[in-house]
Amino acid sequence: MLCPTLSEGGAKVYIAAQGGSRDIIALKKKRHQQMEDLKIKNVDLERSENMERHRTEGFSSSKSLVLRRGAPLRISVQLEGRAFNPKTDSLRIIAMLGRLYAIMPVTFSKKVSSSRWKAYVDPEGRDLQNLSIFISSPASAAVGHYRFQLYVFTPGRQKTCAFGRFILLCNPWCREDAVYIPFEDQREEYIQNDSGLLFIGSSMNIVSRPWSFDQFEPGVLEACLNLLQVSPQHQKSSRNDYLNRTNPIYISRVVSAMINSEDDRGVLKGKWEGDYKDGFNPSLWTGSGDILTQWAESGYSPVKYGQCWVFAAVMCTVMRVLGIPCRVITNFDSAHDTNDNLVIEEYYSETGQKLNLSEDSIWNFHVWVECWMTRQDLGSGMDGWQILDPTPQERSGGVFCCGPAPVKAVKDRRIDLFFDIPFVYAAVNADVLSVIVSEGRVVSRYTDTERVGSFICTKAVGFPRHQNITGDYKFITSPTSTLSSRRSTASEDLSRGSSRGVLVVLILDNAPVAGEPVHFTVKITNKERVAKRMKVHLNAQAKEYNHSPSDTFWESHGVVQLAPTEVKVIHQQILPAQYEDVVGDDLINLAVVLEDLASHERVLGSEEFNIASPQLTIQIADEDSIVPNKEQAAMVTFTNTFSHPVNGVLTVAGAGLIQGKAHFRMLPLLPGRSVKQRITFIPSKVGTKMLQASLSLSDINSTVRGFKMVSVRRA
Repeated sequence: MLCPTLSEGGAKVYIAAQGGSRDIIALKKKRHQQMEDLKIKNVDLERSENMERHRTEGFSSSKSLVLRRGAPLRISVQLEGRAFNPKTDSLRIIAMLGRLYAIMPVTFSKKVSSSRWKAYVDPEGRDLQNLSIFISSPASAAVGHYRFQLYVFTPGRQKTCAFGRFILLCNPWCREDAVYIPFEDQREEYIQNDSGLLFIGSSMNIVSRPWSFDQFEPGVLEACLNLLQVSPQHQKSSRNDYLNRTNPIYISRVVSAMINSEDDRGVLKGKWEGDYKDGFNPSLWTGSGDILTQWAESGYSPVKYGQCWVFAAVMCTVMRVLGIPCRVITNFDSAHDTNDNLVIEEYYSETGQKLNLSEDSIWNFHVWVECWMTRQDLGSGMDGWQILDPTPQERSGGVFCCGPAPVKAVKDRRIDLFFDIPFVYAAVNADVLSVIVSEGRVVSRYTDTERVGSFICTKAVGFPRHQNITGDYKFITSPTSTLSSRRSTASEDLSRGSSRGVLVVLILDNAPVAGEPVHFTVKITNKERVAKRMKVHLNAQAKEYNHSPSDTFWESHGVVQLAPTEVKVIHQQILPAQYEDVVGDDLINLAVVLEDLASHERVLGSEEFNIASPQLTIQIADEDSIVPNKEQAAMVTFTNTFSHPVNGVLTVAGAGLIQGKAHFRMLPLLPGRSVKQRITFIPSKVGTKMLQASLSLSDINSTVRGFKMVSVRRA
């Protein structure tokens, strides 16, 4: 039985896959063997040197040698017996991925092919008893866990062999690799950085959520490789799966589907409502490591539970492990267009209560990832960042995955290209049709073309802040503010051409902060030279980021008189005691409806916003003397800005700083009081690491967070 090797570029070499594999088992020493026979005494994989050369030192906790394709691996081979004779003796290496093989005669020529496996003896070496052999994989070699065997053939075809293993990943440092990214600071950020920030909240009040990607933590590398092994593609045909793993497009689609568990033995089960008693509240995850290791240790049962930022962050970890540059993206006011008409319908009552009458929805934020790769299937113009969304929303090719969709194709509305560009285009460009209904009848409507995709961002390279990338996705006609997404409504827009001439603007006076009143202003302009008497209905509802709001928790009603062309400003506030018990980590939908008492025509203004939680502060006594294996101390401080006593559990974590997590119970703390908690940690790795703390409050639905970047220097 024959099977093709791992040869690239159309070249095919065939070897025996069954009987041949038995031939290459290490030969037992024969008693009649003479001392002058040539044998392999020892093979050293030079683990430390090779992992440094391949920039995989972070995986030092793995038992396997971890390499990147397209870069040479050096092994030291010690022979015994007589001297090696290049004229009569020969060396051969076989690399194996599953049942696929690549055969490499070991040459004395350094010439390397970027498209084929190659092995050669270091030409600088003079000692033929101690050889340095370089094994060079193609820049398009398949990702996976390889075995290799080294043979020495002598006259008479006697042979001796040695065995080894290595893991091969993509290589963004190699120009010939499809995932090559040309700037070192980007490679450090999008491959090597094991911590980062996710952005949630709203475009006017962005919340930075620290996240530990954990790609170098024990067990994570193995879990990511096992993700490929348990995928439906591999289970259906391991041979085809291995052959396709050369292509980051294929790998990214497999991973996108495997992060959710809708069609397979994926990593995370999604849940967006109800309680989480049989699992873990998505808001309480702090990193990917716990999720991936729990999934692997459970025999690949889905971890409960995830929401969009968790799905995206875990996918980012997997892609960085596999060597594909990846970053997490947040799209504020993200549309989910179920009927593909690029219009999202929203319904309000005549008193400003938002109604759950549409299958379409706008999430205050939605989080996906971008991966960097060339798109030879689409042409060079589509190279670069590609959108992938592992949150299960709609099927692509029959399974719940999304992408890779080129960011450039979304901006240029190239909906004829692969993959899932129409879905992403709608998420950042759909129009919003807001409708007021009364007694089952539409009484007013207006269209907003600016709200969806109001702000798109990711973590800045090398800095703990967001970077505005809205212009990568869409052509911007006016500056997008990160502090405000104020919207106004003219009455003539609402009534299909009638010209009542009333304008209402709903303005938040500042970014709301927990424990402080929410101050906002309603500005009403009578644009006509006729006096008007109008009812004013104000309504506030709590809502989760991806759902319609719940019941009204605050409202106000009144009547205003407008003189001809008068501008009237109404100042309002919602007190902490009125929102703290219902909002927590949720958001607020605030709406105003004006009703002309003469004509009964309505005007709508609305805003959705979050209330920023207080932050934990972390201080380290001597930041300049942090070195590996030396205990350090930090102080975590929390000040209760809420209007009532709070208590909860403080959790402290940090990849490369703390083994596991540290937990501390906080006793009830009165309003305005502060509490300090001393913690200790022992860094295990050099580099910039994130120490993060989260305080889960037990009496309200809120988690307080903080983080500190820690620079660990060599001793």
